[in-house]
Amino acid sequence: MKDGFVKVAAATPELVVADPKYNCEKMMEIVREAAQQEVQVLVLPELAVTGYTCGDLFLQESLLAAAEKELIKLAQAVGSMLVIVGVPVRYKNKLYNCAAVLNQGHVIGMVPKRSLPNYSEFYERRHFEPGFYEPQRLMLGDQEIWMGMQLLFACGQMKELVVAAEICEDLWVASPPSNQHALAGATLVVNPSASDEIIGKEGYRRQLVSAQSGRLYCGYIYADAGEGESTTDMVYAGHNLIAENGSILVESSLFSHGMIVTELDMQRIAYERRKSTTYPAVQDEGYRTIPFELCPRRTRLTRPVEANPFVPADRSDRMQRCESILAMQISGLRKRVEHAHAKSLVIGISGGLDSTLALLVAAGAMDRLGRSRTDIIGVTMPCFGTTKRTKSNAELLCQRMGITLRCVDIAAAVQRHFEDIGHDPAVLDVTYENCQARERTQVLMDIANQTGGLVVGTGDLSELALGWATYNGDHMSMYGVNASIPKTLVRHIISAFAEHAEDPQMKAVLRDILDTPVSPELLPAKNGEIAQKTEEIVGPYELHDFILYYVLRFGFAPAKIDRLAQRAFEGIYEKAVIRKWLRGFYYRFFQQQFKRSCLPDGPKVGSVTLSPRGDWRMPSDASAAVWMAEIETLQ
Repeated sequence: MKDGFVKVAAATPELVVADPKYNCEKMMEIVREAAQQEVQVLVLPELAVTGYTCGDLFLQESLLAAAEKELIKLAQAVGSMLVIVGVPVRYKNKLYNCAAVLNQGHVIGMVPKRSLPNYSEFYERRHFEPGFYEPQRLMLGDQEIWMGMQLLFACGQMKELVVAAEICEDLWVASPPSNQHALAGATLVVNPSASDEIIGKEGYRRQLVSAQSGRLYCGYIYADAGEGESTTDMVYAGHNLIAENGSILVESSLFSHGMIVTELDMQRIAYERRKSTTYPAVQDEGYRTIPFELCPRRTRLTRPVEANPFVPADRSDRMQRCESILAMQISGLRKRVEHAHAKSLVIGISGGLDSTLALLVAAGAMDRLGRSRTDIIGVTMPCFGTTKRTKSNAELLCQRMGITLRCVDIAAAVQRHFEDIGHDPAVLDVTYENCQARERTQVLMDIANQTGGLVVGTGDLSELALGWATYNGDHMSMYGVNASIPKTLVRHIISAFAEHAEDPQMKAVLRDILDTPVSPELLPAKNGEIAQKTEEIVGPYELHDFILYYVLRFGFAPAKIDRLAQRAFEGIYEKAVIRKWLRGFYYRFFQQQFKRSCLPDGPKVGSVTLSPRGDWRMPSDASAAVWMAEIETLQ
């Protein structure tokens, strides 16, 4: 349960219709298996105690008495786990289709089904009464418990874990009970279900579960009846699903028994609700909250943690995202060119990743406007650290794209500036580096003035997070097209473009740019090779992008990010390396906020951005002490 993780499961047990003793024995086996896997919340199907397909046998006293007896025995086998299972329940001479909630040897609550399908193959109204909202007292054996739809089950060991239940058809109606459950404070919705299988239903069921968890910012566990049910008129496939905030974390294949297990991140769910100002405050009038107990433990993670959270793992999804992002960048720049009546676009071309992407965007914008690409002025500005490889790639790139190329050697101007300010050029310090960066920006701005144009910024999101930009140098432009794109994603966008390039020379130069080490090239080259490699100085961009994602997207604490990184980069980076750059990230992120407080305009293309006018507002003089202290306590 550490860091907000709770291990959950959905299971389809073996079942014999109308045999509660057999069914509960099989469910006890699943409970024991779940306990061995350290599951803390287990959901079993609708009417699993008796079977969903009992028909008019539901009206038989013997079956109902046996169901109640075996349910109590099943509850006694449940220890420090929350188990939800479907059972028919008699109340005031009516029969209800209920989800029984079990914990610490007892049934602690009953949630009746509200939406009883009575169409097509369903006829639940023949046997059951629609569930009532307001909780009422029910005698179950010698125990008095609460029964009603407006029940919440709150975990004593994790304040973020509040469970509510709806049953099968309740999810499929226009206004599911889970809507109100979530507004009342439920963060996890469980659904014991008996959804028969027909062609096309699998996909729709998956969409329902995914969409409901996304709309409500909640976890959702759907446990489906399986092959043990009667096949007189229908078949059941045991399609179990577990979702979180719109994403299916795990699901079972059709027609399979057994259990699916994963972890839900309740802190992440709580953060999403806090962040969303359109998500209402708790509206729990009429609800009753029942506490339950779990055994506190450090939940072992089995859910996938992607090392590159900004980059889809699936190739098709990745290509589609790259195309979509490029289209958004192009649209943003096109609008700015139109509004400013810009006669040209001026870009500093270094032969690196960021300027290459900016040039692709500029070309796309001019194409969309029906203008000649010669209105794009690519400027190479060689100086002390420029290598033949990057300069050649920059020139070839401009040539193959049909843009105007200008070369302004800034070495003499920088040397003169050293003289003006009394700087010894043998001292390779930050002044030595930044004088070059600011000279380049001055050249670009002046050429833009000459040609009635706009300077297109090339800096990316990763550099902004780390402050890896010269203030009033490459930090500044008239429109920053890459400002919300992390370095790991920049690489993939260029790679996707290269893959579809028809010009073999264009394809070759893009691939060589992708293979070139990331560098500002501000220190003198050594034997013609790049002497200054960014990732050796500030750390691997894939690690920083991982950290950045979880800091900005979910507000996670350093300890939790460290834990996720250990799993995502297992076998790639040692623990000490991850913590070194975690510490470095927070130090630079806080120290360099002043550069982000005055960023040029640029389009937001993803869920994370650092624009002071958009998603991120942070004082430039905030202290990092709380975060750094937490890192120092990591074991």
